[in-house]
Amino acid sequence: MADTVQDGMVVAMHYTLTGEDGAVIDSSSGAEPLYYLQGARNIVPGLERQLAGKSVGDKVDAIVPPEEGYGPRQGPGPQPVPRTNFPPEANIETGMVFHADDGSGKAFPVWVTDVNDTEVFIDANHPLAGATLNFAIEIMEIRPATEQEKAQGHV
Repeated sequence: MADTVQDGMVVAMHYTLTGEDGAVIDSSSGAEPLYYLQGARNIVPGLERQLAGKSVGDKVDAIVPPEEGYGPRQGPGPQPVPRTNFPPEANIETGMVFHADDGSGKAFPVWVTDVNDTEVFIDANHPLAGATLNFAIEIMEIRPATEQEKAQGHV
C-alpha cells in the first residue's frame, strides 16, 4: 500500500540529527524536506530500517548505532598528504571530500580533517564513523517512485 514507507517509495521527511552530546549536526529545519528512495540505501541503513512501515505525519525518534550508520572507525585515522599533491590554486578546506584511487582503479572517498601550509590531512573514515546518530524525524510525504527513480536508485 502506498501510504506507508516501504521499498520503492519516495519519502519526504523533515529531520534533525544530533550527536551523543545533544549538539545538532544537521537539520532540515527551515528548509525543504529531504526526499529519498526507500530500499535504495540513500540514507544510513539503521534509519531506513526504523522508518519502514511508518506513515505520513508519523514522528520517529531513531537511535542509530555506528554499525547501522557510518560504521565503526577503522584504519590509522587521518594521514598527511603533501600540499604539493594538490593543484596550487585549489582552495582546500576541512570537511571537503575527495575520491582517491585504491591502486586497482577503484575510487573511494576521503575527507579532509585538517589543512596547513605544507600538508593536507585526509581520513578514509566518514566524519560520523563511530558515532551513535540520534534522529528526530517527521514523515511529510510518501509516493511511489517513478520508473526513472527506481532505475537510477535515487529521487
